[in-house]
Amino acid sequence: MKTLFTIICLAFASISVAQETGSIVGKLTDKDFNDEPLAFANVIIKGTTKGVTSDFDGLYALENLAVGTYTLEFSFVGYETVEIPDVLVEANKVTTVNVPMGVSAAALDQVVITTTTKRESAVALLIDQKKASTIKQSIGAEQLSEQGVSDAAGAITKISGISRQEGGSNIYVRGLGDRYLTTTYNGLSLPSNNIERKNIDLGLFTSDIIQFVTVSKAYDTQFYGDFAAGNVDVVAKDYSGKGFLDIELGTGFNSRAIGEDFVKSEGTSYFGYYNRYDNNPFAVVLSHGIDPEDAGTPIRSIGSISGGTSWDVWNEGKLSVFFTGSFDNNFEYREGTAVDYTTVEKKRFPNIEEYEYSTTTTGMANIILRASSDHKVSFNSLFINRASDQVGYFGTKGLGSNRDAILDTDRGFFQQNVQFEQDMIFVNQIIGTSKIDEKIEVDWGVGYNKVFARQPDRKRVSIERYDLFLDNDPTTNASFFNNNDYDNQRYFQNVEEEELNSRLNVAYKASEKVTLNFGYQGRTKERYFENIRYGYDFIEPNTPATDFNNFNSVFDVSNLGTIYNTKVINAIPTLSNTNNPGLPENTFKGNLDVYAGYINAVINAGEKWTIVPGLRAESFNQEIVYDVINIVASDPGFRNSYENFYLPSLSIKYALNEDQNIRLAGSKTISNPEFKEVAPYVYEDVTQRIGGNPDLLNDPSFSEIINVDLKYEWFFGRGELFSIAAFGKQINDPINLVVANDVTGTQRYFRTGDKAEVIGAEVEVRKNILYNDDEAPKLSAGLNVTVMETKQDLKTINGTFSTTFVRDEDELQGASPLLINADINYSPVFGNYRPNVNLVFSYFADRVDALGSGQLGNIVEKAVPTLDFIWRNKIGENFELNASAKNILDPNIERVRENTSEGDVILSGYKRGINASLQLKYIF
Repeated sequence: MKTLFTIICLAFASISVAQETGSIVGKLTDKDFNDEPLAFANVIIKGTTKGVTSDFDGLYALENLAVGTYTLEFSFVGYETVEIPDVLVEANKVTTVNVPMGVSAAALDQVVITTTTKRESAVALLIDQKKASTIKQSIGAEQLSEQGVSDAAGAITKISGISRQEGGSNIYVRGLGDRYLTTTYNGLSLPSNNIERKNIDLGLFTSDIIQFVTVSKAYDTQFYGDFAAGNVDVVAKDYSGKGFLDIELGTGFNSRAIGEDFVKSEGTSYFGYYNRYDNNPFAVVLSHGIDPEDAGTPIRSIGSISGGTSWDVWNEGKLSVFFTGSFDNNFEYREGTAVDYTTVEKKRFPNIEEYEYSTTTTGMANIILRASSDHKVSFNSLFINRASDQVGYFGTKGLGSNRDAILDTDRGFFQQNVQFEQDMIFVNQIIGTSKIDEKIEVDWGVGYNKVFARQPDRKRVSIERYDLFLDNDPTTNASFFNNNDYDNQRYFQNVEEEELNSRLNVAYKASEKVTLNFGYQGRTKERYFENIRYGYDFIEPNTPATDFNNFNSVFDVSNLGTIYNTKVINAIPTLSNTNNPGLPENTFKGNLDVYAGYINAVINAGEKWTIVPGLRAESFNQEIVYDVINIVASDPGFRNSYENFYLPSLSIKYALNEDQNIRLAGSKTISNPEFKEVAPYVYEDVTQRIGGNPDLLNDPSFSEIINVDLKYEWFFGRGELFSIAAFGKQINDPINLVVANDVTGTQRYFRTGDKAEVIGAEVEVRKNILYNDDEAPKLSAGLNVTVMETKQDLKTINGTFSTTFVRDEDELQGASPLLINADINYSPVFGNYRPNVNLVFSYFADRVDALGSGQLGNIVEKAVPTLDFIWRNKIGENFELNASAKNILDPNIERVRENTSEGDVILSGYKRGINASLQLKYIF
């Protein structure tokens, strides 16, 4: 019934109820001086206090205007004031008013007034990029919508030098991965939702809550010193217009999932919640089974609701409220291979099947008080719930092997892994800006973050001679594999983190040429981690496994003590470790405190030069206390690092002319290890083991990084850009993921050498090819290409854990020598029919996922091309029919261990399928 309701109610429907706004934009020129742009002229809506000033190119924009007719007033010292009456603003459209001005009255018949579809956001971001004193790139809500980008992770991969781990959340910027990147939300630091990652999964930020995303790849003192690859800042949507309500519903499917009998974990909900967190894990083990359950028809459900309104308060003030909430689920079915290969091959599964049901629920609300044009304060609250429910069958055709198997090492090994992960994130911020007088502006913010990252009741079953189950011979049976107590297990993991952070910037305009910025930033973060396993120890060896659809009949509490016993690593002191609850197996508590002050100056040296020198002083303290099983007894169980850093930066901008800039930036930054890199507990996946290394907080406890950027940019038309950049980095004492020298083949983090180097170049072009009658682009294209060369020296490491290299250097982990992003947009107008078609392509070449130690080759993530098609159709003023097909090429996603005794070994390989969706939208 639920499936039928989902299909009927969500199929291809979207309803939007809104009161829309429009904009007025244009260009002011000096008609007495060769129609050169007129900068810093005043544009005011007559009879109001609403107005703007034209920029260096004479451009201005009056945004979020209620539908109606206005009189515009243009003025500039020494020029005659020009009034333009009866300027019409229409819903969702831009009215263009270009005005020539002169010492004598401008001829009004020269004024040009046109109306176009609202597209100024992308242009405004390019203008901001051109005028910025430092190097940055942004992508806004308009471009996200046109290219069918659904989240912030997809958004930034459209920017040059950036790629995303296919099938994962790791973002690579100029060849540097998660540990070298930082993310902020409205300029305040964000937590990670994943114990294995430093940064939050940007895929959690849906396009509904994004105003724009900015990537800064060159360092500025306003950023924390832990900066190497760049900073990604997600800016939340706000609202200042009249009341509106928008409701959208939709659906879709995955080409490989459709038609499959989908399964998920028992005890999890359709909306991605688990309701047994308050129960003791041992009680869950005794009372709930192992078998997965039906997940319903694999049809995607998409829904969102947004609304906002504003009220005038006091004389010039305005109070605005905006909220948005959304729910999205997805079904993905994967077939492929998986191999556990450390120093030797341990397990091989030529045939695996994985069912993944994922959900994302987001909610955001902000309240904005604009006391006047000079003072603004806002409260922003964000909630995200991300859940992933995976059921994996490893060795489905009886061909799986395990070198530690008891009955047959070459065939019949099978594992079932049922795993649910839930990440709940709460972000609350108060942000304000104030213009004290003509010389002083203050920008500040305070934030509080709370994260619950849980993996409750992972269920893993191991089987020998699964091939006997498939032979249709009732006299032969598969058996439960029981080499140790935890080959069949239940696993529970919990992470809680809270953080308080703040920022303050005071801008002092010392003169027309110099602005000084004085700033403070601080953050204090605490993370607590614990996990526990309960193993099933079979009393009789080779216990038969006869029904693969009913493991619950075996792992039933009635069989406790007769067929199996439960085991736990850490027993409660008064109890045995058999058939009793236990204490956590691994725990750690980490604390991070960072406090910094900075100063920089924006110096306009003449008409062409902008120089921004800066210095940041930062105090850093990191501490971790742990109690884990995979470490020598003599280890002290804690590490601490305290450092003071002084980080200079310099940015120089030379304006060749109004449309072309040359930029040079240099800086010294640092990179500090994350909790997951130093906490020495081991996480065991089906085919790999990864653990931390507390020695990373020994001397040296950080990596020092020297950054240099040189960039040329040419803004040669509205929304058009050509840029070319060269960059270089030197990373002293870098960290890499490497196989440690132990019998388990666990991968751990090491400072693998004294130095790593990155040298690269980027080229980007955006060009309008054809135009509509209203001079809006009809056909446009964009392309950016990044090439890189990286190398690092390697040395043998001995300490709490050790690793050995037989080579002196290698490529840097995560670095791809070639990145390509391209898109084509076609937006014609046929009367009331206005389609928008986008083709979006991205590609990254092979890159190192983890370094190989000893004679082992590297683990390499193989090249992946992706192609998306998005078709948006606006028919008349109210009707839209939208469709998309993503991951059209459906490439193989592969990780390969190179140069083994067997040649290159595919560790994992699968295809994700094509995601298709269709949406019907009507706007009242």
